[in-house]
Amino acid sequence: MLEVLTRGFKNARLKLQGKTELTEDNIADALREVRTSLIQADVQIQVVREFIDKVKERSLGEVVYVKDPTGRKVKVGPQDHFIKACYDELVDLMGPVDTDLDLDGTPAIIMLVGLQGSGKTTTAGKIAKRLLAEGHKPLMVAADIYRPAAVDQLMVLGRKLNVPVFSIRGIPPVDLCKMAVAQARNVGRDVLIIDTAGRLAVDETLMEELEQIKAAVKPQNILFVVDAMIGQDSVRTAAEFDRRLDFGGFILTKLDGDARGGAALSIKYATGKSIKFLGQGEELDSLEEFRPDGLAQRILGMGDVVGLMQDFEKHVDQEEAEADARKLLKGAFSYNDFIKQLNTIRKMGPLREIVARMPLIGGMMDQIPEEAFDDREMDRTLAIIQSMTQQERRYPDVLNDSRFQRIAKGCGRAFTDVRELHERFLQAREMMRGLGSMLGNPSQLMGMQKQMAQMQADGSFPGGMMPPGMDLGMDDVGGSAGRPRKQISVGEKMARRKKRKEQQKARKRGRKRK
Repeated sequence: MLEVLTRGFKNARLKLQGKTELTEDNIADALREVRTSLIQADVQIQVVREFIDKVKERSLGEVVYVKDPTGRKVKVGPQDHFIKACYDELVDLMGPVDTDLDLDGTPAIIMLVGLQGSGKTTTAGKIAKRLLAEGHKPLMVAADIYRPAAVDQLMVLGRKLNVPVFSIRGIPPVDLCKMAVAQARNVGRDVLIIDTAGRLAVDETLMEELEQIKAAVKPQNILFVVDAMIGQDSVRTAAEFDRRLDFGGFILTKLDGDARGGAALSIKYATGKSIKFLGQGEELDSLEEFRPDGLAQRILGMGDVVGLMQDFEKHVDQEEAEADARKLLKGAFSYNDFIKQLNTIRKMGPLREIVARMPLIGGMMDQIPEEAFDDREMDRTLAIIQSMTQQERRYPDVLNDSRFQRIAKGCGRAFTDVRELHERFLQAREMMRGLGSMLGNPSQLMGMQKQMAQMQADGSFPGGMMPPGMDLGMDDVGGSAGRPRKQISVGEKMARRKKRKEQQKARKRGRKRK
């Protein structure tokens, strides 16, 4: 997601490496990288110009101070000063946030509009699930009568959520929506979610129908659902929908795909309407409230620990999570616990997206091989564990070579795959046991995570910034005072580690021959 933008801001930061201060001359190359990435991401040209001008003005202004983990104020370096200016402008460009829905009607009505394929039907199901969790009783309306698949899809979502869907074939959409309002009142449903029709492009017939539905049912909430992957076209479409319908806000979908990010940065500027929610993936719980600071952090490759913790708390019981953390840090972790953690991760979304939201790692995503984020590898790992007996899952230390052979045959993997998984499991368990003894109180781990989330939320570390001297993108090796240090990427480090292992194996083989 948003790789084009992230890469551009990272390159801009690297342009300022080694600079002791920011001047108009040395900031020019960094601004050029940012401008190029914004244009490639299909951001409106007027937005690009204003953004660059404001970042330049902020960067050449006063020195920035942030708080370190101990609460002390520290001065940030020129690179971080520049990124802080970019962060502030991104937040201003996409904010302020307004995720409230007007639910005071009887029933309250939410009308979803947008082009065909933007994700309106799936979004209707996501909103219904969100309302159910808040104690509401929604009713969904299948008003897209021109596409039978849309009606069937909404019916499937309704059965999955146990939410009724109002649909009568052959009834015009305007009459259908009026009847749905009466039905909601009769059966005690307090929120009506209308999934309207779309087109491949804006046309007069569609807009007139939507205007008639709006006049007939007077919805308190009209939300424009927009596909984040279509870039600047979404801005033009949104402007026309807003002119005709005066909608209240946006829902940006498909941010888990190959989204260039142009819509996220341009749409608020072009219409003045807020982005209310972000949709990522097909799962019904993958709808999150829009946080400008969180998306800005992701664009800048600095992670989003606040959003990550919020997602974590949605899928995990807090007491159970703390109990698991204590077990993990005492070294009492079993394969059953491992399966539970893997399933939790899968619920939270694609592995690459989860890792990208972690502080310190988001800025290094382009240095880590693609295969490291292959979700199918998680399936293969689960297949190996599920081929173990209950005793082996509960007591991993009983595993040996003969058991590895049996497990390998059961899951269709190589013997070495099973043994390497077990070795990594034991190493991780031992490492966590050592961390637990170092912390003293195992429950401090979750406390540390929440503290980091709070620091980002209250702006102690704006945009996920680290204290001076902590480079988010590379590791320093070698070097001395007055001489630049050589830098290596994570990918190169992994290659060196693999080479060392091969050399060790070769030495062992040589000793055996002697």
